[in-house]
Amino acid sequence: MKRFQLFAFFLLAPLNAHAGDVSIGVLGLFHPREIVVAPRAGHVLECSAGGKRWTVTTPLRLRFGAARGKMIVDDNAAPVTAVRCDDGQNGPAEFSVAVPQKISRRYAGKLEVEAQPHELVVAIKMEMEVAVASVVAAESPPEAPMEALKAQAVAVRSFLAAGKGRHRGFDFCDTTHCQFLREPPTPGSPAARAAAETSGMVLAFQDEVFAAMYSASCGGKTHSLEELGIPVRDYPYFAVPCEYCHRHPERWVATLTAEDAAGLKGTESSRLKLARKLGWQTFPSNSYSTHRQGDQVLVKGTGSGHGIGLCQRGAVDMARQGASFQQILEHYYPNTTVKRLP
Repeated sequence: MKRFQLFAFFLLAPLNAHAGDVSIGVLGLFHPREIVVAPRAGHVLECSAGGKRWTVTTPLRLRFGAARGKMIVDDNAAPVTAVRCDDGQNGPAEFSVAVPQKISRRYAGKLEVEAQPHELVVAIKMEMEVAVASVVAAESPPEAPMEALKAQAVAVRSFLAAGKGRHRGFDFCDTTHCQFLREPPTPGSPAARAAAETSGMVLAFQDEVFAAMYSASCGGKTHSLEELGIPVRDYPYFAVPCEYCHRHPERWVATLTAEDAAGLKGTESSRLKLARKLGWQTFPSNSYSTHRQGDQVLVKGTGSGHGIGLCQRGAVDMARQGASFQQILEHYYPNTTVKRLP
């Protein structure tokens, strides 16, 4: 079994940034005009709206009202613009939010629902470590070893700590535009343990925490921001080899019209534009080559995702070969340190 030397980059000096809570917009892909909120059995849920506060014991129905930017609460006559719910002591509660006939998810935090002109906007203000564990559970490959999960947890926490404010009204969404988030994992689960065992740890470059990026599969080599035409704001990233993806590449092939192929500039923005037009599975990564075939262009590629930062497949393999989460982070984020948030 291959082993790894321990790099002397793991420092636990505190940063000026703080962990705090994070606000995550949820279920936005469904553009809900009606939701149902229900407290978890045995838990308290108190809500407030229009200057009134009450304890919720049965499912609470919120629906988009006839008036622009208003919602109706349980068929009460007076419409309101916002509803907020917590445990009755301004702390996190446990509850579910459902979009009828579409989806229901469980959350832990403080609920904020606002009526926008065309839909209800649902956000959960949750503790940092709850958010980290929830994202790790949703984003990580199945059966990932603990050291790979811990590396993922540090990257996730760094993104949450440094990337706030990506959306109007809340910090992050629950899709891959920010970080995929589902329900909080059960206590003692691998994702919960990974978050707990790395609690407060973040990645820093030149003593500043940065919003760490990662992808599912890099195709054999990660990319720098410069390679993909992305401006450098906090950490430049570096192109590093990934042995596992080099040996076991995830291959894909796409056939494009000459017009579509002409839009390829080798940048992340050109890939995203084409993927939005043709489908995400048609053009899944930034590692590819093109070959003209008559009036069409054959594109052969490897990997999945933008290929920046930590490669999840490579991290899993490094962990299985005996690498610690610190060594995984050092490999995929060169010239960084791990520090602890207050």
